[in-house]
Amino acid sequence: MVTDIPVRPEGDVVVVAPEGELDAVTSPGLADALDELLAAEPPWRGIVIDLSRVGFCDSRCIGVLVSAYRQARDQGVGLAVAAPQRSVLRLFVIAGIDQVLRIEEDTGHAVETVLA
Repeated sequence: MVTDIPVRPEGDVVVVAPEGELDAVTSPGLADALDELLAAEPPWRGIVIDLSRVGFCDSRCIGVLVSAYRQARDQGVGLAVAAPQRSVLRLFVIAGIDQVLRIEEDTGHAVETVLA
């Protein structure tokens, strides 16, 4: 699946910035983008998923994020989520994902976190 999710490098880290809603229809595009970045040679030192422009996230999105986290961890690549909107953050807390994923208030902090 071809995706038009914005991706921008910041040194050894890449920032993925989806927009809109991440649900059963759109989450596969995020999964494809993350899979492609995790397969890059040489690998990125870190991946930040900027959710500041995502207003809705469902269980499929959570599954994509957890899967990417596990793959990144197994490859020694840092992964963090940045700037989730209040409703998305609330879902992460309810689902307990905030105990698994690193969630930072902005992309700058997230970039620092994945490089630490």
